[in-house]
Amino acid sequence: MAGEIRGGFNFENCNRNALLEKDGLKPPKALKTGTTICGIVYKDGVILGADTRATEDTIVADKNCAKIHYIAPNMYCCGAGTAADTEYVTNLISAKLELHSLNTGRQAPVVSACRMLKQLLFRYQGYVSAALVLGGVDYTGPHLYTIHPHGSTDKLPFVTMGSGSLAAMSVFESRYTPNMEVILMTLLTIG
Repeated sequence: MAGEIRGGFNFENCNRNALLEKDGLKPPKALKTGTTICGIVYKDGVILGADTRATEDTIVADKNCAKIHYIAPNMYCCGAGTAADTEYVTNLISAKLELHSLNTGRQAPVVSACRMLKQLLFRYQGYVSAALVLGGVDYTGPHLYTIHPHGSTDKLPFVTMGSGSLAAMSVFESRYTPNMEVILMTLLTIG
Protein backbone atom coordinates (compact mmCIF):
# COMPACT_ATOMS: atom_id res chain seq x y z
CA MET A 1 0.00 0.00 0.00
CA ALA A 2 1.52 3.28 -1.10
CA GLY A 3 1.85 6.00 1.55
CA GLU A 4 1.14 3.70 4.48
CA ILE A 5 3.88 3.97 7.07
CA ARG A 6 4.64 0.83 8.98
CA GLY A 7 7.19 0.44 11.77
CA GLY A 8 10.88 0.98 11.12
CA PHE A 9 12.61 3.52 8.94
CA ASN A 10 10.87 5.59 6.28
CA PHE A 11 12.99 6.44 3.23
CA GLU A 12 10.39 8.41 1.25
CA ASN A 13 12.35 11.66 1.52
CA CYS A 14 15.73 10.27 0.32
CA ASN A 15 15.21 11.32 -3.31
CA ARG A 16 13.93 14.75 -2.29
CA ASN A 17 16.91 15.29 0.02
CA ALA A 18 19.35 14.25 -2.74
CA LEU A 19 17.82 16.81 -5.12
CA LEU A 20 17.98 19.52 -2.47
CA GLU A 21 21.67 18.77 -1.91
CA LYS A 22 22.33 19.12 -5.68
CA ASP A 23 20.71 22.59 -5.51
CA GLY A 24 23.27 23.60 -2.86
CA LEU A 25 21.23 23.10 0.30
CA LYS A 26 23.30 21.51 3.04
CA PRO A 27 21.55 19.09 5.41
CA PRO A 28 21.70 19.96 9.09
CA LYS A 29 24.61 18.45 10.97
CA ALA A 30 23.93 16.16 13.87
CA LEU A 31 24.32 17.95 17.14
CA LYS A 32 26.11 16.24 19.96
CA THR A 33 24.80 16.49 23.45
CA GLY A 34 26.76 16.07 26.62
CA THR A 35 25.21 15.03 29.89
CA THR A 36 21.50 14.89 30.55
CA ILE A 37 20.33 14.50 34.14
CA CYS A 38 16.75 14.75 35.30
CA GLY A 39 14.35 14.04 38.10
CA ILE A 40 10.63 13.92 38.67
CA VAL A 41 8.44 13.81 41.78
CA TYR A 42 5.61 11.30 41.75
CA LYS A 43 2.94 10.48 44.31
CA ASP A 44 5.14 8.44 46.66
CA GLY A 45 8.69 9.44 45.83
CA VAL A 46 11.27 10.75 43.39
CA ILE A 47 12.75 9.25 40.24
CA LEU A 48 16.22 10.34 39.11
CA GLY A 49 17.76 9.60 35.73
CA ALA A 50 21.03 10.20 33.93
CA ASP A 51 22.84 9.07 30.83
CA THR A 52 26.04 7.04 31.25
CA ARG A 53 28.35 8.66 28.70
CA ALA A 54 31.19 10.95 29.78
CA THR A 55 32.41 13.18 26.97
CA GLU A 56 35.44 15.35 26.52
CA ASP A 57 34.50 17.71 23.68
CA THR A 58 33.93 15.36 20.71
CA ILE A 59 35.58 12.35 22.36
CA VAL A 60 33.65 9.82 24.44
CA ALA A 61 35.95 9.42 27.44
CA ASP A 62 33.86 6.79 29.24
CA LYS A 63 30.86 4.87 27.91
CA ASN A 64 29.73 3.71 31.34
CA CYS A 65 30.16 6.61 33.76
CA ALA A 66 28.14 6.59 37.00
CA LYS A 67 26.32 9.92 37.22
CA ILE A 68 23.86 9.04 39.98
CA HIS A 69 25.62 9.38 43.34
CA TYR A 70 24.67 8.07 46.77
CA ILE A 71 24.19 10.84 49.34
CA ALA A 72 22.29 9.11 52.15
CA PRO A 73 19.90 6.15 52.48
CA ASN A 74 16.98 8.45 51.69
CA MET A 75 18.56 10.56 48.92
CA TYR A 76 20.65 10.43 45.76
CA CYS A 77 22.12 13.08 43.50
CA CYS A 78 22.72 13.26 39.73
CA GLY A 79 25.75 15.20 38.54
CA ALA A 80 26.60 17.01 35.30
CA GLY A 81 29.79 18.92 34.61
CA THR A 82 33.29 17.76 35.45
CA ALA A 83 33.07 14.15 36.63
CA ALA A 84 35.78 14.60 39.26
CA ASP A 85 34.05 17.69 40.69
CA THR A 86 30.65 16.00 40.96
CA GLU A 87 32.21 12.90 42.53
CA TYR A 88 34.16 14.93 45.10
CA VAL A 89 31.25 17.21 46.03
CA THR A 90 28.76 14.35 46.46
CA ASN A 91 31.22 12.22 48.48
CA LEU A 92 32.03 15.16 50.77
CA ILE A 93 28.37 15.98 51.46
CA SER A 94 27.54 12.30 51.92
CA ALA A 95 30.22 12.07 54.62
CA LYS A 96 28.97 15.26 56.31
CA LEU A 97 25.40 13.95 56.33
CA GLU A 98 26.57 10.65 57.82
CA LEU A 99 28.27 12.57 60.65
CA HIS A 100 25.12 14.66 61.09
CA SER A 101 22.99 11.50 61.38
CA LEU A 102 25.40 9.94 63.87
CA ASN A 103 25.41 13.10 66.02
CA THR A 104 21.65 13.61 66.02
CA GLY A 105 20.50 9.99 65.89
CA ARG A 106 18.12 10.90 63.05
CA GLN A 107 18.07 10.69 59.30
CA ALA A 108 18.96 14.03 57.74
CA PRO A 109 16.20 15.79 55.77
CA VAL A 110 16.75 16.40 52.06
CA VAL A 111 16.79 20.17 52.57
CA SER A 112 19.90 19.77 54.76
CA ALA A 113 21.80 18.15 51.91
CA CYS A 114 20.58 20.87 49.54
CA ARG A 115 21.82 23.58 51.88
CA MET A 116 25.22 21.93 52.33
CA LEU A 117 25.66 21.47 48.58
CA LYS A 118 24.67 25.01 47.67
CA GLN A 119 26.89 26.56 50.35
CA LEU A 120 29.87 24.52 49.16
CA LEU A 121 29.31 25.44 45.51
CA PHE A 122 28.63 29.11 46.30
CA ARG A 123 31.95 29.32 48.12
CA TYR A 124 33.76 28.51 44.84
CA GLN A 125 31.58 30.84 42.69
CA GLY A 126 31.11 28.35 39.85
CA TYR A 127 34.76 27.24 39.59
CA VAL A 128 33.70 23.81 40.83
CA SER A 129 31.90 22.51 37.76
CA ALA A 130 29.11 20.51 39.37
CA ALA A 131 25.49 20.95 38.28
CA LEU A 132 23.36 18.72 40.49
CA VAL A 133 19.85 17.29 40.73
CA LEU A 134 19.18 16.21 44.31
CA GLY A 135 16.23 13.98 45.08
CA GLY A 136 15.03 12.19 48.15
CA VAL A 137 12.23 11.38 50.55
CA ASP A 138 12.15 12.32 54.23
CA TYR A 139 9.52 12.71 56.95
CA THR A 140 7.94 15.66 55.09
CA GLY A 141 7.61 13.77 51.77
CA PRO A 142 9.43 13.66 48.43
CA HIS A 143 11.73 16.54 47.43
CA LEU A 144 13.58 17.46 44.23
CA TYR A 145 16.14 20.27 43.90
CA THR A 146 18.45 21.61 41.23
CA ILE A 147 21.74 23.04 42.45
CA HIS A 148 23.69 25.10 39.92
CA PRO A 149 27.52 25.37 39.94
CA HIS A 150 27.40 28.89 41.39
CA GLY A 151 25.15 27.78 44.29
CA SER A 152 21.64 28.81 43.31
CA THR A 153 18.86 26.28 43.87
CA ASP A 154 15.32 25.56 42.73
CA LYS A 155 12.74 23.21 44.20
CA LEU A 156 10.45 21.93 41.45
CA PRO A 157 8.23 18.92 40.66
CA PHE A 158 10.43 17.99 37.67
CA VAL A 159 13.88 19.17 36.66
CA THR A 160 16.49 18.67 33.96
CA MET A 161 20.09 19.83 33.74
CA GLY A 162 23.00 19.39 31.40
CA SER A 163 23.41 20.11 27.71
CA GLY A 164 20.58 17.73 26.79
CA SER A 165 18.18 19.31 29.25
CA LEU A 166 16.05 21.15 26.70
CA ALA A 167 14.97 17.95 24.97
CA ALA A 168 14.24 16.25 28.29
CA MET A 169 12.35 19.28 29.58
CA SER A 170 10.05 19.30 26.55
CA VAL A 171 8.99 15.74 27.37
CA PHE A 172 8.41 16.55 31.06
CA GLU A 173 6.47 19.74 30.33
CA SER A 174 4.16 18.01 27.88
CA ARG A 175 3.48 14.88 29.96
CA TYR A 176 3.84 15.72 33.66
CA THR A 177 0.77 15.72 35.90
CA PRO A 178 0.78 16.16 39.69
CA ASN A 179 0.48 13.03 41.86
CA MET A 180 1.55 10.66 39.09
CA GLU A 181 1.74 7.00 40.06
CA VAL A 182 4.34 4.44 39.10
CA ILE A 183 2.80 1.48 37.36
CA LEU A 184 4.98 -1.59 37.34
CA MET A 185 4.48 -3.82 34.35
CA THR A 186 5.63 -7.41 34.22
CA LEU A 187 6.71 -8.80 30.90
CA LEU A 188 5.55 -12.37 30.59
CA THR A 189 7.57 -14.53 28.28
CA ILE A 190 5.79 -17.52 26.81
CA GLY A 191 8.42 -20.06 25.91
